[in-house]
Amino acid sequence: MRAVVLDPPTAGLDELLERRRRSGLDRLDEMWDGVLHMVPAPGFIHAAVTQQLAVILDGPARAAGLIPAMGEFNLGDSEHDYRVPDGGLHRPGAGGTWLPTAALVVEIVSPGDESREKLPFYSSHHVDEVLIVDPRKRSVDWLGLAGDEYRPLERSGLIELGPGELSERIDWPEDARAR
Repeated sequence: MRAVVLDPPTAGLDELLERRRRSGLDRLDEMWDGVLHMVPAPGFIHAAVTQQLAVILDGPARAAGLIPAMGEFNLGDSEHDYRVPDGGLHRPGAGGTWLPTAALVVEIVSPGDESREKLPFYSSHHVDEVLIVDPRKRSVDWLGLAGDEYRPLERSGLIELGPGELSERIDWPEDARAR
């Protein structure tokens, strides 16, 4: 479901946003050029794939001198325009609340999400590679930045791994296709 609230704010919107903030439900929300995208918490299958990716990517990332961080983070310059990928690989020195870039971002597809719509933003923030993992399709798309757009990669240019090998190493949840 998509909802657009036009200015001036609808009655009760401020209270809704404050309730989401107090309860922690807003931790995955994103701001797209001043437009708030309220993102629900992911389900169990998403979490199970995230854990596997954390284990699989850790060794190759560290061997390449990158810092693995499988957990959400704010990619952007400020609270006015940012995205929250599911994880990433970072170069030494990354830190703070707002990360201007990442070597690689990970997006795990959930029903109705906007993973692919984030690609132009990631390109404008010079993210070298984007890994899109879809548990329902049991697919891995590994994309590399070429100019200002992403193209499929057979092998990462950052770590010793490629989409085929990664897909084979994931223990895909059986019920992922049913949801």
